[in-house]
Amino acid sequence: MKRQTVKHSHRKIFTFWMLFWSICLIVLTAPAAAAPDPLPSWNDGAAKQAIIEFVQTVTDPSSPQYVEPWDRIATFDNDGTMWVSHPVYTEFVFALDRLRALAPQHPEWKNQMPFKKVLSGGIKAMAELSDEEWGHVYSATHSGMTIAAFLNLARDWLATAKHPRYQRSYTDLVYLPMLEAMKYLRAHGFTTYIVTGGGQEFGRAYAGRIYGVPPEQVVGSSLGTKYEYRDGQPALWRLPRVFFIDDHAGKAIGINLFIGKRPHIAFGNSNGDREMLEWTTAGGGTRLGLLVLHDDPIREYAYGPAGGLPDTTVGAFPPSLLDEAKKRGWVVISMKKDWRKIFTWE
Repeated sequence: MKRQTVKHSHRKIFTFWMLFWSICLIVLTAPAAAAPDPLPSWNDGAAKQAIIEFVQTVTDPSSPQYVEPWDRIATFDNDGTMWVSHPVYTEFVFALDRLRALAPQHPEWKNQMPFKKVLSGGIKAMAELSDEEWGHVYSATHSGMTIAAFLNLARDWLATAKHPRYQRSYTDLVYLPMLEAMKYLRAHGFTTYIVTGGGQEFGRAYAGRIYGVPPEQVVGSSLGTKYEYRDGQPALWRLPRVFFIDDHAGKAIGINLFIGKRPHIAFGNSNGDREMLEWTTAGGGTRLGLLVLHDDPIREYAYGPAGGLPDTTVGAFPPSLLDEAKKRGWVVISMKKDWRKIFTWE
């Protein structure tokens, strides 16, 4: 009886180990599960591969091009890079609505340029404003209130305003592939910044909600601000004068002024982003500059080198920018070819 018990025990042990090693063999020989695609809305191609290879290179501790986490800075232009900018920038539509609302209080605008032109010409006139003219409209429509009041005003407007073509909220017109690129970079230790030629406070009104970018990581154009007391409480009052324009060369200056570090990767879409990409890729080590080319008239718009719409100051992409991209090795992202989906609702 004792001998049978021992044999039974040995058999159980043998069976256990046979089962154990069988499981190990299955696990070791099974094909490795494919890693999830970090950019699922991007088609396979040079643009997607460039982003992935860049991230792999600068985050690999064994790579000579390794970048410490505290130096991993990524900058993104906003209009035309993160969301739709045609037929006119979103903030221009906001300013036009503000101008119309304020016009009864300013009868002099009926004969004063550029207000006369904008009030009579609407969206088309807004799209044709020079930088100097936009400065006047910007100052008049974004000032005369506290920063807190302006943020509430911008958020209320965004909650109801709709794009004329898509008939959707402007905050619905965010590019899904760019959201994925932001998320991918943040997952690998990058701090992502919005660097916009638009108003800094206007960008701060929505960047946290739709991009996951907190207000301190939004760099943009700004008005003069005054510290004063309102109803016995300290307040920051927006003055009707331009303090800083964060566009063209101003983007490189703004990056240094507000971020204090040169980016390792920068995304843009127009001539106004040229200096930001130049500043970024002129740094040492592995750096990457990317430009979004609007060449999909079916799902979005086609302009600049892609033809379609006549070139405009709204998101201007002149041939010289394309030439510089080729010369400096910047990656040109084709909406039509590189993006499987453009919008979340597509």
